[in-house]
Amino acid sequence: MLHLELTHRQQHLAGQHYVVRLTAPDGYTATRSYSVASAPSTELIELCVERLDDGEVSGYLYEGVEVGDELEVRGPIGGWFVWDASCPALGVGGGTGVVPLVAMLRHATDVGLSGNFTTAVSGRTAADIPYLDELCEAGALISLTRATAEEATVLQPRAQRSGGRVTTVRLEAAQLAIKAAGADQAFVCGSAAFAEAISSTLVDVGLAAERIRVERFGPSG
Repeated sequence: MLHLELTHRQQHLAGQHYVVRLTAPDGYTATRSYSVASAPSTELIELCVERLDDGEVSGYLYEGVEVGDELEVRGPIGGWFVWDASCPALGVGGGTGVVPLVAMLRHATDVGLSGNFTTAVSGRTAADIPYLDELCEAGALISLTRATAEEATVLQPRAQRSGGRVTTVRLEAAQLAIKAAGADQAFVCGSAAFAEAISSTLVDVGLAAERIRVERFGPSG
């Protein structure tokens, strides 16, 4: 997790992101977008950076940045995939796609409306889901498609856990969407395939397509 203290900060909305830009001595630049995990009310901006083996930006942010360093950032960005807690909603995330949903969950808690946001997340193993402990404490539906016996035992008492393939969490997430008290909006974030599958299922069970907001992610070139 990367925490930033910004000058001339504009308060972000839950679901927005920032762009981090690095410039090498020879003038070469690389930029990457990172979702904000922190609630709008927090003093520092918290970005979740997934380290990639060949990541130009993530590698430096993991190994080169020290407390007190200055970074060039731009944001907050995004006006479509945001939630203000005014109406009940469902958040469905795959892997690191849970990050903007964590911001929404934290925002709901901050404004005293934690019951307005229901979450369902999926990953291959526990290590593939950032903020897993926090999500468990919030009662999220956790689906691990390749969970070890130990992971299953640890998660069982702490969250509504579903085993099996992504198709399982698709069905259960859809059921949550229509059963949650008054929930009429869904936020889906993950890989293109994950987002498409979840969105289609939500429509199939009766959630209006215009009430589903999707954010897809993938490797950066």
